Amino acid sequence: MSGNAEARKVLVVDDEPEVEPMFRQRMRRELRAGVYEFLFARSGRHALEVLDENPDVRLVITDISMPEMNGWQLLDALGERWPELPSMVVSAFGDAANMKRAEESGAQGFVVKPVDFGELREKVAASLEGGPA
Repeated sequence: MSGNAEARKVLVVDDEPEVEPMFRQRMRRELRAGVYEFLFARSGRHALEVLDENPDVRLVITDISMPEMNGWQLLDALGERWPELPSMVVSAFGDAANMKRAEESGAQGFVVKPVDFGELREKVAASLEGGPA
């Protein structure tokens, strides 16, 4: 991590162990430049702990299918505890019903796995600038 005070913290929530190294590799330019700082959680419950410890997180990116607390439950908790915190969903289940549910749950964007990091970069930037992702 850059440790740059200007870096915008993004919390990525996914139970798959390969997600963290993949994000660090595919977003390495942004990390080196201090644009983003990524934090990672393996479940919705763990994400809530990370958010309690890091009130300066600017965006949450969550998977849907996870143990302990799934992405839908996490989005509900975010809406209750941090209603102004933007979120988006990254999931292999990119059907219309899930996309609609994500929107209804307050997510500002939806990216289908396997992740197109070009698309993800655009959506993250738009979400952090306050626009629709």
